[in-house]
Amino acid sequence: MASMPPEPAFAGDLAEWHKATAQSPVASMRRFVRTRSESGNARPAPERCELCSAGLPRTHRHLLEMTKRRVVCACDPCALRFHDVVGGRFKLIPRDARVLPEFNLSDAQWESLSLPINLAFFFFNSSLGRMAAIYPGPAGATESLLPLTAWTTLVADNPMLGELEPDIEALLVNRVGSSREYFIAPMDTCYELVGLIRMHWRGLSGGDAVWSEIARFFSRLQQNARRLEVKDA
Repeated sequence: MASMPPEPAFAGDLAEWHKATAQSPVASMRRFVRTRSESGNARPAPERCELCSAGLPRTHRHLLEMTKRRVVCACDPCALRFHDVVGGRFKLIPRDARVLPEFNLSDAQWESLSLPINLAFFFFNSSLGRMAAIYPGPAGATESLLPLTAWTTLVADNPMLGELEPDIEALLVNRVGSSREYFIAPMDTCYELVGLIRMHWRGLSGGDAVWSEIARFFSRLQQNARRLEVKDA
């Protein structure tokens, strides 16, 4: 994985998107990646629904607040109010990730996406009306301008990408080192990875701890994700 730039670069109005992503979703994701409190107690702090203040179990639903691209914790009754809602303030984020064991992406195609690192996620941003390519780093999430022709070719080779739910599902790619892992992942899972890297990154290269955390993150994702075969796409 290439070394991270000390400061992320922005393009036009993407600075505002990055500001919201770095401050709101990543901040909310920190409580998912923090496994121990400062006192060393492994029990996480209790969480509450951000809509009705009801207590929440450790595993609960999330909503995406569209205007701020902020992940919101929700109880089941509040979350289900936004199931299949179109054009509202919130979108219900899916629960499950799907691993893509037969995903077609050559090294040359990956290079054509012009990303500076080998870890990224891609989703359709309905507010901007186009695909977004996001890579995580010590400063949060940075957007890279995605060549339209490269994405079109990728969808042609992998038709399941045409079924990504705008804003709330992403193609998550891990090509760090020898890894070649591809997932259709809920947006909160992608933000969780961003928060994890931001929390554990040390120095210029990140340090051993962050790479161990990234490896554990994808190991858990592989274990829990549903396998999506070509015949299912």
